Amino acid sequence: MKHVKIAFLAMLLIVFHGTTNAQDTQNPWILTFGANAIDVKGGDSDITIGPKMSLGRYLGKGFSLELAGAVNEISRPWGTGADATFVGIDLNAKYALNNAFGKSGWFDPFLYVGGGENWVGTENGLSLNAGAGINAWFTDHVGINVTGGYKKVNTPVDFEMMQYSAGLTWKFGGSKAKDVTEELSDKDGDGVPDCRDECPDVAGLAMFHGCPDTDGDGIPDKMDKCPDVFGLKILQGCPDRDGDGTADKDDACPDVFGPKTNAGCPFKDTDGDGVIDLIDRCVEVKGPASNYGCPILPTVEIMSELNQYGRTILFDYDKWSFKQESYAVLQPMTTILKEYPDANFIIEGHTDSDGSDAYNQVLSEKRANAVRDYFVTNGINPNRLTTKAFGESKPVDTNDTPAGKANNRRTEVKLAE
Repeated sequence: MKHVKIAFLAMLLIVFHGTTNAQDTQNPWILTFGANAIDVKGGDSDITIGPKMSLGRYLGKGFSLELAGAVNEISRPWGTGADATFVGIDLNAKYALNNAFGKSGWFDPFLYVGGGENWVGTENGLSLNAGAGINAWFTDHVGINVTGGYKKVNTPVDFEMMQYSAGLTWKFGGSKAKDVTEELSDKDGDGVPDCRDECPDVAGLAMFHGCPDTDGDGIPDKMDKCPDVFGLKILQGCPDRDGDGTADKDDACPDVFGPKTNAGCPFKDTDGDGVIDLIDRCVEVKGPASNYGCPILPTVEIMSELNQYGRTILFDYDKWSFKQESYAVLQPMTTILKEYPDANFIIEGHTDSDGSDAYNQVLSEKRANAVRDYFVTNGINPNRLTTKAFGESKPVDTNDTPAGKANNRRTEVKLAE
């Protein structure tokens, strides 16, 4: 039986790859000649092939009646002995599925139920039948029929069987004059006869089997998800203005290129540092991708080094001009600032207690500005530098000794937050 099932499936594949000609309901009679194979449930004989013939009459609205007869040899369902001759005559009611789901051209599937009289050797009994099949029309009148169905037969011992058949089928009986009229009918006036027009009520193009292409993008309206706007085939007829692969109708940013994973919008980059907010650990502060979007800031050790330099900056007495030996200190400080372009700094000026508070405040301010101006002149962005002057208000040592006063006259550099 395994071989029969394989053969039945193979026939279905052949049918599915047939040519395309619509079923003609104006030819109500269908005659089929072919062969059948039977598999008796529990039987152990080899499957044999026998003849089968059927005659059907279309009734309307997808329904038809079929009278079918088949002959074969089957395993005897009761007792022992040789295989028995099987003869079955069935009357089945058929329903064409195209009537429910719409015309599909050459492909004409159906379901059936019915009953019949069956002879097994010298015994006979009634049967109940149910099954499905396909007619594949490769001309307007000739096609291939493949059918498979279940039977429960009431003989001295009830038994069940599967019956498979395949054959050639012919449609006939229609009026030739009516066929010509049907062939010439063209309700929508598009030059495609209604019998071949897949959109018979709307004028269309012959290349699309009578269906329209309103936007002229080469995709018929029935397959076009944007039928009124010229679009791309890869997007099922919808446009993509920004070319990001997301159709405009699904694109939250249709004029800006963006990934599909973000609904066609570019990922947000609040600080504009080239690292998207999704992976930016410092969303509002610029920083390199190598540091996850955060600025690379000097370490505590680097800041300590800067301040060691800063405390050794010497100014001319009672002035804010540098002593010559201070340039050897200012140059390495500039180099450190350039190594951390994302960091901002505060330059603080301090004095000893000689002179008035007001005088020392002004002097410390001018000395802090002098350090800042040196850095700016040597390539540091002024927006990164802020100055603060504290005069004599924040001593780090006593002002009672020359050494203490020297320590209080200082420049400090701090990291701005």
